[in-house]
Amino acid sequence: MSTPPRVIVVGSLNVDFTARVSRLPDAGETLIGDNFTIVPGGKGANQAVAAAYQGVPTALIGCIGTDSVAEIVFDAVRRGGCDTRFLTKVDGPTGIAHIEVDHNGDNRIIVVPQANDALTPAIIDRYADDIANAAVLLCQLEVPLDAVRRALEIAQAHGVFTILNPAPARPLDDDLLSLVDLLVPNETEAAVLTGIDATTREGALEAARALLARTKGDVCVTRGSSGSLLVTNGSDEVLETEVFVVDAVDATGAGDSFCGGLAAGMALGLSRAEAFRYAAACGALATTTHGAIPSLPMRDRVMELLGSGEPAH
Repeated sequence: MSTPPRVIVVGSLNVDFTARVSRLPDAGETLIGDNFTIVPGGKGANQAVAAAYQGVPTALIGCIGTDSVAEIVFDAVRRGGCDTRFLTKVDGPTGIAHIEVDHNGDNRIIVVPQANDALTPAIIDRYADDIANAAVLLCQLEVPLDAVRRALEIAQAHGVFTILNPAPARPLDDDLLSLVDLLVPNETEAAVLTGIDATTREGALEAARALLARTKGDVCVTRGSSGSLLVTNGSDEVLETEVFVVDAVDATGAGDSFCGGLAAGMALGLSRAEAFRYAAACGALATTTHGAIPSLPMRDRVMELLGSGEPAH
């Protein structure tokens, strides 16, 4: 019998079609690329594997298609150590992402949901008992919002810690945000949610505090190579994560690695500060390898970067 999942991720499974170029093209411009790959991805799959790689029993609730590429992402999730019993196969194509990556590691991504759009509240309800008994529920927005809302409702009703990575960026109502214990937007997503330019530390902090007024939980704004900052509800305390210096080649999957590592850290019982430092290391290491799931670090690499033994539980 499989170990009950401690982290449950509700999210997307995609196959990433990635082209690498010297620089990102302007509108209407054609460039000759350096390389092209087809690899598994999707924010749900990325974050679930990222958590599982940290030694935490993890399950992914999502949908895949019946096309020829479905097995690519299914096998990646299985080999990544995730419980695949929570995946639903639906008629039609699997979700895909078209990704452009330049020599600096910056990227542009277009996601076409396809099978991911088939995730419904009814599917979520099949796994209500599993969600209720998890330690952490982690969600994103590459699947229908009503399915995300239902998962958060179940988790909140049973005292499960909820994390929402509001990506791709979109406006969200306060009722949904009230179901979130920890909101983790990047600068772009924070700006969409608040209308505040979050590209500076001061702007990110202002956006985080504006979001605190709309949710009972805490807010962490991730800032890429500038680290991240966490603002706690009911406190003026600001926690800024350590910035780890690595040889970055591709930022694809870095945010997902951060979120998966954070969920794993919380499930392991780390303190808030320890969990965020752990997540920062996961995010940094994901930039050192091309691709999404292929770039996600195992626990031993994370601990090596942290430069210490096992963190205190």
